[in-house]
Amino acid sequence: MPAPPVLLVLFLALIAGACTDPGAADARPPQAATEPAAPPASNASPSTASLAAADTLVAEPDAETAQLFASIHEQAAAEDWASLPYGEIVQRVGEALVGQPYVAGLLDEPAEETLVVTLRAFDCVLYVENVLALAEGIATGETGYEAYVRRVERMRYRDGEMGAYCSRLHYFSDWIRDNEARGMVRNVTTEAGGERFDKAITFMSEHRDAYPKLTTDSTYACIVDMEADLADVELYYIPQSRIAEGYAAMQPGDIIATATSIGGLDVTHTGFVHKTDAHTGFMHASLSSEQVKISDDLEDYVQGISSQIGVVVARPVDPREAAR
Repeated sequence: MPAPPVLLVLFLALIAGACTDPGAADARPPQAATEPAAPPASNASPSTASLAAADTLVAEPDAETAQLFASIHEQAAAEDWASLPYGEIVQRVGEALVGQPYVAGLLDEPAEETLVVTLRAFDCVLYVENVLALAEGIATGETGYEAYVRRVERMRYRDGEMGAYCSRLHYFSDWIRDNEARGMVRNVTTEAGGERFDKAITFMSEHRDAYPKLTTDSTYACIVDMEADLADVELYYIPQSRIAEGYAAMQPGDIIATATSIGGLDVTHTGFVHKTDAHTGFMHASLSSEQVKISDDLEDYVQGISSQIGVVVARPVDPREAAR
């Protein structure tokens, strides 16, 4: 029997390393002297192959990545972002990347696991990782490019070190757990009104044919073991009907992951809380809009997609606290 259309779309998105996001209303932050101007979206999205080949730990950044990296740090210095609460630094960095293209499949293009790092384009998880890596450098004053790349590696891979394909934190619940264990984020879902979310996370092993990297038996066995380990993790989410009730407990720059009703999956999309006096929005790399954008209301965004049953909330830990 053919797979349902929604599942086929999801397969394609996951194969490409994408984040499912059927779309929602968006709003840019107001442009003021204290807020970064969003860079314009590229006229054409760069190819997956060129991005994957260009920006790695062993290569110099391409011209656009280098320019964005420099301009964000220049603006941060001029406006003294380092003096802000950490969540606001995260939000400022995220705003500075509004309009950058969405490109799927960046991590899975190389034949071997490669530390792909770029500011030219993102999927939803790469957007989260790169924003956090930039924000940490601004907060601590460690603004060199290599230090930034190392911070991306530390977030993306189990125990902070890149190995083979299975060392990557493929499920976002695992990403939160691993980064929380190393003091980089804190899961605050229950503090914002979350409740227990009982679900077996088995999507990758159950859909082996959808993942070209799982053709190797040893890699597949590693994924099965990883999923078995996740069975012991207690999951919590805020149901979509009660997200707005948790707004007071959410802070600028909190990480949002959308919990899903799709079997075997924990979440399907990620981004950040975007807070202003006017709204509690959602800042994310959008598949449907093909760029980084800000959706005006987080609850409205989640409720607009039937498979998104709620949200998980994690708070980036201020790296300056560890240094005190």
